[in-house]
Amino acid sequence: METNYLSKRIGIIGGGQLGQMMALEAKKIGFYLIILDPTPDCPAHSVTDEHIVAGFEDKAAIKQLADKCDLITYEFEHINTEILLQLENEGYKIYPTAKSLKVIQNKLTQKETLLEHSLPVPDFMGINCMDDMYKAGEKYGYPYMLKACTGGYDGKGNAVVHSKDETAERYNELGGGTLPLMAERMVDFKMETSILACRGLNGQVVIYPVGNNIHKDSILHETIVPADIPDTAAKKATECAKKVMEVFSGIGMFCVEMFITKDNDVLINEIAPRPHNSGHYTIEGCITSQFENHIRAITGLPLGDTSLIRPSVMVNLLGEGSGKARVYGLYEALSVPGAFVHIYGKSQTKPKRKMGHITLTADTPKLALERAEEAFGKITIKEDDTNG
Repeated sequence: METNYLSKRIGIIGGGQLGQMMALEAKKIGFYLIILDPTPDCPAHSVTDEHIVAGFEDKAAIKQLADKCDLITYEFEHINTEILLQLENEGYKIYPTAKSLKVIQNKLTQKETLLEHSLPVPDFMGINCMDDMYKAGEKYGYPYMLKACTGGYDGKGNAVVHSKDETAERYNELGGGTLPLMAERMVDFKMETSILACRGLNGQVVIYPVGNNIHKDSILHETIVPADIPDTAAKKATECAKKVMEVFSGIGMFCVEMFITKDNDVLINEIAPRPHNSGHYTIEGCITSQFENHIRAITGLPLGDTSLIRPSVMVNLLGEGSGKARVYGLYEALSVPGAFVHIYGKSQTKPKRKMGHITLTADTPKLALERAEEAFGKITIKEDDTNG
């Protein structure tokens, strides 16, 4: 019997830019969208059918969303997994599953699960007290990376312990024992990369091309696709991503962030069970975007072709100043051949807040990078300095 896919109502926890881009792709196919987000004018508000204005820890509101929808997905990891697990046990459809989210949400349990399945990760250990901090220094040397196990993103919740003398300062910087922490050996990598993988309800898996991720101040600055790495390293990274999807029984988009080492080996850094910033280029750069494939996967539709159409570069546009946001230089940026500008519609700008992005496609990676940097240099999103 033919399934009436378009009768399905999709609930999205989170109405930021990722929720917005999911919703845009879902509306192209004709789905009904309901979001849950505490901000009334969040980016996804204007492109969805209903908006439940509530916090991400609000169990009653999440239950309300579940009752209104045929399935739930989410745009970020920092949400109440207990209510999601309860709903999942009651038969509500949540993709990726609440069970996988609970493991991934904690960086320590995530790493332990990867290690149990023989996936390559940097050396790590849990930190329960100051004594463990010194043990980490003895095991891994200095510097080493200290991470909050939950809640961190864009460099928040991370601290580098450069020397034994810094130990107490960094420990207190991340809560002084009030938060679960972990330590990792620093990786001497030649490239940071991410593999975008998508798995459908029927087990079909598709993988996107390997990208080169460049960070500034621990925030993704740009992604260059294809990455300039040997085929052997690209193959290892792709195989790791496929195994991650099996380990977590992933449904929908997953991003597997990795380090490419100096000897072209791979180590998994972190996993995001959702579409990812480093995959924004897929909207213009690939036959099927990560957002469309995510919607296809969670609704049981066939997954689309992930082939790269042309070399692509994505550059994040971060906010400057604090206050009412205004875009400067949009005309000039869009005058650069091959440039696509995405403005997320956040009403307030803050320093380093993700406000939009540019994607540039061209015949070669070098030309795409040159033009992307040209367009990036022409546009800013900052506090409105006009009168009225």
